[in-house]
Amino acid sequence: MGRNLLMSSLENASFNIIFQIVFRCITFIINAWVIRNIGHEVLGIMNVRLLLLESTILFLSREPFNRACLGQKDEFSWNHIINQIWLSVPLSCVLSLVFVYVWLNLLPLGSPEYAFQYAFGCWSVAFSCVLELCAANMVLVAQLFCFVKLKVALDTLHIFVRTTLFLSIIVYNRSLALIAFSVAQVGSIGTIVVSYYIFFHWYLKNKPLYAKGALKSKVVPESILKKLYENMDDFHFTSLKDFLPKWLGSVNSTFSKKLSSLTVSFAKQGVVKQLLTEGEKYVMSVSPVMSFSEQATYDVVNNLGSLAARFIFRPIEDSSYFYFTQMVSRDLPLHKQDQNKIQESCHVLSQICKTVTSIGLVVLVFGQSYAKTLLLLYGGETFVASGLPVQLLRSHCLAIVLLAINGITECYAFATMTSTQLNSYNYLMVLFSISFLLLSYGLTYVFGPVGFIVSNCINMFARILHSIHFIDAKCRDTGYKPLDGLHVGKIFLLTLFTAGILCKVSENKLLSTSIILHIAIGAVLFFLVILSWVYENKELVIKMYNKFASKDETKVSKD
Repeated sequence: MGRNLLMSSLENASFNIIFQIVFRCITFIINAWVIRNIGHEVLGIMNVRLLLLESTILFLSREPFNRACLGQKDEFSWNHIINQIWLSVPLSCVLSLVFVYVWLNLLPLGSPEYAFQYAFGCWSVAFSCVLELCAANMVLVAQLFCFVKLKVALDTLHIFVRTTLFLSIIVYNRSLALIAFSVAQVGSIGTIVVSYYIFFHWYLKNKPLYAKGALKSKVVPESILKKLYENMDDFHFTSLKDFLPKWLGSVNSTFSKKLSSLTVSFAKQGVVKQLLTEGEKYVMSVSPVMSFSEQATYDVVNNLGSLAARFIFRPIEDSSYFYFTQMVSRDLPLHKQDQNKIQESCHVLSQICKTVTSIGLVVLVFGQSYAKTLLLLYGGETFVASGLPVQLLRSHCLAIVLLAINGITECYAFATMTSTQLNSYNYLMVLFSISFLLLSYGLTYVFGPVGFIVSNCINMFARILHSIHFIDAKCRDTGYKPLDGLHVGKIFLLTLFTAGILCKVSENKLLSTSIILHIAIGAVLFFLVILSWVYENKELVIKMYNKFASKDETKVSKD
């Protein structure tokens, strides 16, 4: 078999990054429109309560089977794999009944005017989950046989259908927002499921023709046909019936005991992972302190505030993790390793710490004066009238500083820990996460929605202390102090402090009369802050410039 799994994985990852950016942009635009034209409460019901129901059902019914069956096509027969993956459908039916009952009867709604639409939405989301899992078999096959472009095309179609249906109904009648969400959910999922079956029907019908060299298509280019059918000798499906479950005479022959055991293991992990991933939303849904309007506000602000993490800190962390794993051995003390590599890696860690800390501080300082400006442009006067969104975003700016420091220190720790230390830290992470959930529940009673951010800051501060302790102990015998990079320059701090005061004065005096002038003043002060940082870190800037310049010259010479 000649499929390039590495290239397919990289291609899939690249498309996923682009897809996530496009999806986020579309979601932000739709959310902004809903906030301005419909209200916060409806957005809270959709983005927190209904999407949490979807996430809960899908994750618990799909994830264990998908993870168990991926990579097992050489160890188990396709009949066993297909039969196993189809078990997710009846499981999703049972989970749907249980969770819809919980969502309708145990979780407070607090808005009688939306009772019917909310109930319709819960049942629609549950139905869409069951419907989506009816194509889980084909999604798995497409993934295992590297149909990357098919996934990209259908994900794009999903966004298009969902957005079109939602906006069409909303424009017709704004009072039917939850109905529009429900119809868009079922319609888009139904379109994807039907599209998978249509594609594989077409693919299987034409596979024998391609083998004979008789397949001609005016719609599909020859290059794509070649990629679809080439090196597919191990693709043994011949009709759509092969994608359906089969009874093989007894339970033991129909299902693989080992595969079922693997699925149960992943299911146990999945429950914990789901609680940790969606912990905030579960606390919001259970806690009577936060209204749907406040939940929507928190969700919007959290998405805006996490942009820095997704598009700035995450790429830095991913690249740094790969670099540290190549430079530092996990199982040897640093003083017994190549000192040139250790010195370089410690210097790089120090510089990255200084860079991300500086970025976080800039966000913190300018966020205090421009949080209201950003939210005014995003949601309008009505959205910021209560003051809660501004308070949340300003608080989130502090979380970004801690997020930046925690990201890079934890990244180095993960890259250099021994297997024993990693296993111990996994248990510690569970402890941190459970403490975060309990702390969040308690602090929402004291601070309201801001309590989530406060608890998140406490959680990250504790993780930072653990990572700093680990790095300090790791480097103790070497004489290197990479954590000194957490101390940014005095000139930069002084300039940033002065800029913060001037921006605050500008917000108090100019924002109500001229938002453009307020932004212009911020832009000038931001430029001065950047200049002060470049001045204090000119060696790093020159080194980075020379490195990129040499890459460009190498590329030109090769061309």
